[in-house]
Amino acid sequence: MKVIGLTGPSGAGKGTVCAILAGHGIPAIDTDAVYHDLLDQSKALTDELCASFGKEILNSDRKVDRKKLGAAVFGHPDTPALLHTLNTITHKYVMARTHELMQDLARDGARAVIIDAPQLFEAHIENECDWIVGVLADRSVRLARIMARDGITEENALKRINAQKSDDFFRASCHYILTNDGDLDALEAQILRFLENSGLGA
Repeated sequence: MKVIGLTGPSGAGKGTVCAILAGHGIPAIDTDAVYHDLLDQSKALTDELCASFGKEILNSDRKVDRKKLGAAVFGHPDTPALLHTLNTITHKYVMARTHELMQDLARDGARAVIIDAPQLFEAHIENECDWIVGVLADRSVRLARIMARDGITEENALKRINAQKSDDFFRASCHYILTNDGDLDALEAQILRFLENSGLGA
């Protein structure tokens, strides 16, 4: 089974790319969704996060409140160090579950799988991928998408954007770059070229 690593900054529209690829018979594992499920289900992960960021990140149900966790990490002078701590804790849980899901798809006969991973390089997933595809979008487009998707203020969305890797990093580090500024026909055309070039086309 071939592995496509899909990455890019927040708000670039990786989910849209996954939806198009699903139409071509290539399933995706959304590591953000895996992470959110683990926040609800894994006591070990919750305990580690509380040990580093305090029990103030919990809601009334003693579950991790993602907005409170985000506030504890982003927008601080030491945000890079805090983000490194967060990633170090979460990646091992997320990748263990991702590997289980990959094994399930391989058993089901999938010819390829997408690992949709904003933190692909931080988690060293690139070492497991046959191709790394980066999704980029204009900064203003990303800002609007993040605010609408997560229900956060422009200030908080900008903090998230500013804490992430630059477009230049993704251009230098990925095998393919897809531009997703909202024109779905143009995006699909780019994806079809990728599938043809990679030998995964129908």
